[in-house]
Amino acid sequence: MTILMCADPLNPKRVDQHFAREAEAVRALGGSVALIDHDALQRGDATEAVRRVPHDLGTAWYRGWMATAGQYTALAAALGTRNAALAVPPDGYQKAHELPGWYDTFAGVTPASVWLPLSPGAAPEADKLAELVRPLRPGPAIVKDYVTSRKHEWYEACFVPDVTDTERLHAVVSRFLELQGDSLAGGIVVREHETYEGGEARVWWVDGEPVLVGPHPDTTDRHPRPRIELTAPCVRALGCRFITTDVARRADGAWRVVEVGDGQVSGLPAVTEPADLYLSFPIR
Repeated sequence: MTILMCADPLNPKRVDQHFAREAEAVRALGGSVALIDHDALQRGDATEAVRRVPHDLGTAWYRGWMATAGQYTALAAALGTRNAALAVPPDGYQKAHELPGWYDTFAGVTPASVWLPLSPGAAPEADKLAELVRPLRPGPAIVKDYVTSRKHEWYEACFVPDVTDTERLHAVVSRFLELQGDSLAGGIVVREHETYEGGEARVWWVDGEPVLVGPHPDTTDRHPRPRIELTAPCVRALGCRFITTDVARRADGAWRVVEVGDGQVSGLPAVTEPADLYLSFPIR
């Protein structure tokens, strides 16, 4: 088994400390780790990013920092020149990584959402935002991009108490775009806000099968046990090789999918033993 991991920017011959525990687990299981220069990938130099990857590596899985869909595509192409391939193809990565790719498949078990493709810059006019959110029910909503939110600036750049308050919606979207800057992923998303209790669980899936259930990195002190069978049909219908689903129980008792992500770039909580993931993971 070979895993591609990010190199330490200060010592490119070793794994980034954030992924060191995972690298140790892979090696303890008889696998190997090849290093990717994530900084070079972000600069647009995919050839330099894979310089330390051995030739004729075959198929490997990536476990590292997030990459945009474009960067991931460039990474796949650069690996191809070294006779290496990513187990998750670029279209599969984008489908799981960005909300528009997975939303329709999970629409019945996740908050109602709308989105608007955007480039970094000024917010759309208020009337355009009002038209965008027309399909949503009146009430609270959150603003994010295709990948991330700014939940730590909750009232400033994330939460809208009532989506029909166009002035407030415009203010939150504007601030969100300002803070995201060039890091904006895809565009803006507005999702109906639901109240959950008991923390979130993160479920890891490989080829449609759950291989690990643990806490979400933001709520490691809580360990909800979700009803996996409710989301399994959606996961299998999505058809992506390695994904995570963050799930939580709504106040009315219903289990809901809060977020879907590509498993290659999803955070593994510090309280979770990496071997628990890799032992059950068919890394081929």
